[in-house]
Amino acid sequence: MITHRPAGSGHPYLVTTDQRWPVHPVAGEPLRLGVRASADVGEVVAEITVTAPGGAVTTRSEPLTRIEPTRTEGAAEPDGHLAAAQERLAGSGGGWVLETTAPEAGTTLAYLFIGTTDAGRMQRTRAFSTGVAAWQPAPDDVVTAVGTRRVIPGSVSVLTDGQVTTRVRFALPLAEGEHVTGFGERFDTLDQRGSVLDCVVFEQYKSQGAARKTYLPMPFAHVVGGDGWGFHVRTTRRTWFDIGHSVADQIVVEAEVGPEAPGVEVVFYDGSPREVLDAFVGETGRPEELPDWVFRLWASGNEWNTQAEVLRQMDLHREHDVPVGSVVIEAWSDESTFTAFRDAQYAVTEDGAPHRLADFTFPADGAWPDPKGMVDDLHERDIRVLLWQIPLLKARPHPTGQAKADREAAVRENVLIREPDARGGLRPYRNRGWWFPLSTMPDLTDERAARWWTEKRRYLVEEVGIDGFKTDGGEHAWGSELVYLDGRRGDEANNTFAVAYAKAYGDLLRSAGKAPVTFSRAGFTGTGAHGAVWAGDENSTWEAFRWSMFAGLSAAASGILYWGWDIAGFSGPLPTAELYLRATAASTFVPIMQYHSEFNHHRTPLRDRTPWNVAAETGDERVLAVFRGFAQLRERLVPYLAASARETVRTSVPLMRPVYFDHPSFEGAWSHPFQWFLGADLFVSPVVAEGEAEHEVALPPGEWVDAFRGERVSGGVVLRRTVEIDEVPVYVRAEAWEAMAPVFGR
Repeated sequence: MITHRPAGSGHPYLVTTDQRWPVHPVAGEPLRLGVRASADVGEVVAEITVTAPGGAVTTRSEPLTRIEPTRTEGAAEPDGHLAAAQERLAGSGGGWVLETTAPEAGTTLAYLFIGTTDAGRMQRTRAFSTGVAAWQPAPDDVVTAVGTRRVIPGSVSVLTDGQVTTRVRFALPLAEGEHVTGFGERFDTLDQRGSVLDCVVFEQYKSQGAARKTYLPMPFAHVVGGDGWGFHVRTTRRTWFDIGHSVADQIVVEAEVGPEAPGVEVVFYDGSPREVLDAFVGETGRPEELPDWVFRLWASGNEWNTQAEVLRQMDLHREHDVPVGSVVIEAWSDESTFTAFRDAQYAVTEDGAPHRLADFTFPADGAWPDPKGMVDDLHERDIRVLLWQIPLLKARPHPTGQAKADREAAVRENVLIREPDARGGLRPYRNRGWWFPLSTMPDLTDERAARWWTEKRRYLVEEVGIDGFKTDGGEHAWGSELVYLDGRRGDEANNTFAVAYAKAYGDLLRSAGKAPVTFSRAGFTGTGAHGAVWAGDENSTWEAFRWSMFAGLSAAASGILYWGWDIAGFSGPLPTAELYLRATAASTFVPIMQYHSEFNHHRTPLRDRTPWNVAAETGDERVLAVFRGFAQLRERLVPYLAASARETVRTSVPLMRPVYFDHPSFEGAWSHPFQWFLGADLFVSPVVAEGEAEHEVALPPGEWVDAFRGERVSGGVVLRRTVEIDEVPVYVRAEAWEAMAPVFGR
């Protein structure tokens, strides 16, 4: 058996063995054609027909070369259940390939593959066809400008085969001394000048800073310095940015385009970073104020998979005098429907209709003997409860019971994203990623489908009393050929899925009279209007700590108000005591303060990121007391954070914001990038390096008071200071010190 998929798996960064690459061949450039074949195939040839622009036809037969399986790009070490899943995918990929050169532009390239088995049997694929494109100069008006036009005249070109245009390229000016920042949540750096990046929603499991990939991209940027301006490429398709890398004084932009609009629109904003961001979120969606409790400590551990364990952990918070405001329960469900608590007993609704709480019986010896009683207990303790979600209908193991009924109902009710089948029709899209493979996917961009999906979770909110959802895994839509219910293809709609996912759950919560508290990993333009965001999966390393701080600052610059990360990372061996406490110190001064740990098969030593477990496993007696001090400080900060968030909603000025928002000409904003303002009156400069004996603070202009030491300091200078393990360099504006001093125990 031999197979060929022209567009491969749709993985945005991986060329699969069985695809054509590039999918849209470019004249004179390398072209690769490949197949996967069963082990008994000993020879594969490609029969190629080339129709030149003038109509001349030539044919040829070329042999393919066998290649061995290769490791998936970015595959992680097998260190946890998610890493193991990624590692399994990494083992696939062997097959046959032909390396050739694409013919002249305007050519039509038709081909098929013939394989011969060791027994002499011949196998054929169907015929495939594609045009060959080239970059051609295009009129400047192919790029429509809204606002002050900054497109360099004559820089516009299009990638076209004479019939279909697939990309537009253009350049923007980049003056000496200008910095370019934003682009959604970016882990690698604050100033992107000199780099090349793209915007496509992608699940990069760990090491996002090294891989330079992100769950939450936006084709939006600030250009800071000079007069100050920004831009937004108004598209949901994939974009690429060369930011002074190839041409020092230009930002070169490429954007995918569709047949309905072979051009692209760019919005230009003039002014300071505050003015640019206000204009951008005014267009794409302003944040909605969330309740004050979101600013308290969030606690989570993937191995807290029973009611008894959740209550035990909350008891330990009380015992150790560590205040906690929310618990996120990830491993609560049957891991099949993701609507029913594990061990719950109930009758299957064959039509896929929602259940109510009265439909369930919870065995006394089950994992969750009384979910509502547990939630009521936690509410009495002033602790809110969020449940984990995934936007998929699982296919492995083969669904039975309610999962089977739901899967069949989803097809019958036509609420799924679809993909082309081999007969020219459509079938439900099956997840091509390494996590929950072959699962089907509800089209949450469609209001009817979203309601069908969320109604099955309504009893959790209205009857059990759940306060929010961790809306994980919004990155599973791969492939430009996917078909959404409104007719859009995947190239246009895939990036929007994560935004719609958070919105759908927010709408459910709001309809039940609750605040729309969602906690999402993935997103795109518009995500800032829907709940909170966390920075995703990361190891417990100093490098990952720094990457996460970059992520928070770039997300804030792109309109994300409620942002957090897993304190000191959630995966792998426990962090050292020093890393854990320095990360806790920094996290006390970001919008969402939460710790979380990955599933580790309940092996010992435990990998819970609770302060008592980190203290026990590291043997460092300081851990619990220092964490307690920061958690209690965070409690005292809640009124300030809540008031500051309301101001952000009103003005668009970020709560956690890079220094250039207030001082765009201050060099310290770029030379010391791990610093930020928090609200109007706090400046934060955390320790982010191991064993740092002396810490540098690039203190912005103004008069300040050291929050932990009470000393008055003049800004506009670089300070060198020591930082004790129970401190974080935080400075309060002098005029606000009288009001803020009690918060810091002064």
